[in-house]
Amino acid sequence: MNIEELRNLDPNDPGKWPAPVRAATLLILLLAIVGAGYYFIWQDQLNNLDNIRAEEQTLKDSYLVKKRSAINLPLLKQQLKDIEQSLSALLKQLPDKSEMEALLVDINQAGLGRGLQFELFKPAENETLHEFYAELPVSIRVTGEYHDIGAFASDIAQLPRIVTLNDINIVPGKDDALVLDAVAKTFRYLDEDEVVEQGVQSK
Repeated sequence: MNIEELRNLDPNDPGKWPAPVRAATLLILLLAIVGAGYYFIWQDQLNNLDNIRAEEQTLKDSYLVKKRSAINLPLLKQQLKDIEQSLSALLKQLPDKSEMEALLVDINQAGLGRGLQFELFKPAENETLHEFYAELPVSIRVTGEYHDIGAFASDIAQLPRIVTLNDINIVPGKDDALVLDAVAKTFRYLDEDEVVEQGVQSK
């Protein structure tokens, strides 16, 4: 079919068009309807469907996480209880203000009890404040035998309160004795007013 025959087709009487032309026209019309339907209707619906599927997957994942948490809830409660007990035990190892002087006496007595001679026992003038505890360094210098110094360090570690020996330096002294220079750090927990003040200063 040539171009001239296409021009002579009567648009008002498509029933008389040749079969190939009718078939092509119907195909074009069908594609146009499908394209218009997709553009104006189905595209939004498909996008909504994708969004709903993504939301469904998110809800499924959230459900699985919550389900696992619910299953493990007794274990998590027990772990929380254990942590609280551990924290309470650690806090009991931190003296408050009223006990700091007694703790310093304990450190001094630990050295004297091992026959060591204190040449220096000087607590720092200012504490270093942290979120819920304060740190007080004490510079010490003791003279004594090797085993006595070792026993002193062991006694410090076994005190009911937390005390650490830092910056340890041991040098020979007189008459086969040794001289221990160290910083004993003691800790105490802050009272409620100090915790509040520390929180305000850190902001």
